[in-house]
Amino acid sequence: MTEKSVSDLLRHARRIVVKVGSSLVTNEGRGLDEAAIGEWCRQMAVLAQGDDTLGLVGRREVIMVSSGAIAEGMKRLGWAKRPQEVNELQAAAAVGQMGLAQMYETKLREQGLRSAQVLLTHADLADRERYLNARSTLLTLLQYKVLPVINENDTVVTDEIKVGDNDTLGALVANLVEADLLVILTDQKGLYTADPRGNPAAEFVEVGRAGDPALERMAGGAGSSIGKGGMLTKILAARRAAGSGASTVIAWGREENALLRLATGERIGTLLAAPTQKTQARKQWMVDHLQLRGALVVDAGAAAKLRGEGKSLLPIGMTQVDGVFSRGDVIAIRDPAGAELGRGLANYSSVEARLLCRKPSSEIRAVLGYSAEPEMVHRDNLVLTR
Repeated sequence: MTEKSVSDLLRHARRIVVKVGSSLVTNEGRGLDEAAIGEWCRQMAVLAQGDDTLGLVGRREVIMVSSGAIAEGMKRLGWAKRPQEVNELQAAAAVGQMGLAQMYETKLREQGLRSAQVLLTHADLADRERYLNARSTLLTLLQYKVLPVINENDTVVTDEIKVGDNDTLGALVANLVEADLLVILTDQKGLYTADPRGNPAAEFVEVGRAGDPALERMAGGAGSSIGKGGMLTKILAARRAAGSGASTVIAWGREENALLRLATGERIGTLLAAPTQKTQARKQWMVDHLQLRGALVVDAGAAAKLRGEGKSLLPIGMTQVDGVFSRGDVIAIRDPAGAELGRGLANYSSVEARLLCRKPSSEIRAVLGYSAEPEMVHRDNLVLTR
């Protein structure tokens, strides 16, 4: 990538997920680093509120994914070594989460920002309906200018459902909200071609392509005694985030004004660029989806709006529902003759959709007893196939 294309990618990122690791949050296990957390919160507040004097054009939407609950709990419980038993890890997380959430809430409030704590498990992101519920919650928080602080729900996870590390969780969240950029703040400057601590010939990698197998061969080495992640988990997280079109920056968490400088287009750390654009990645996934759960038949008016105006599909335009599907499943949309117009993600199940056919959006709550979305398929979740 050219210097200009790198700068443009960073400057144009409007929705940013910031992930910070345990060793930084807890100052290598010595307890929550109030000064460091305060500094990240200050920078995130500037991004969220905008500052023309710094060259930041417009506001950014920011989500924080923070490790540190288990590490803080270990300190409060007097444990020097990370336990292996799941129940002990859960107990440490329960103790530490209190202090972690309080610290972020205090520091963000000092910057004039409201915050929210969101705890997720792998099961929340693997189940399509819970995935969409989590997505709706996060997007609503951003809409109301609340900064979500996310951590894995370590108090209830087991080995079978555990995400495993917050690098992976950061990538899953980036996919969940369709972020433009994932920033992983760590205790290293970025990626090297080899471990610089043992190989003086190791070269720094400024730019790479997320998903390149060569990057995984370069990365290696375990994380600290406090956290679980190493550089490899960050490379794998970048590959995962790229699946939805998000690029990733791996940078030193104590670099002065790192988040603000990245947002102005300055090259810091290692940039792993997504090979496809965000919208392209999402819509290609829907086009390639082979297991369609069902279909909606629409009237001529709805078909014309979908084809010519790129509108969302409203219930009033639906005439027939085929198949059995759940909220979040990929379904086909067909014109009155039965030809496929496109594909999209259903906001309501097939049972609910049958009740909503020919109904205006204003009646959804009266028909179902609740209203998730005014559209059956939102235009952002719809791709035309003909």
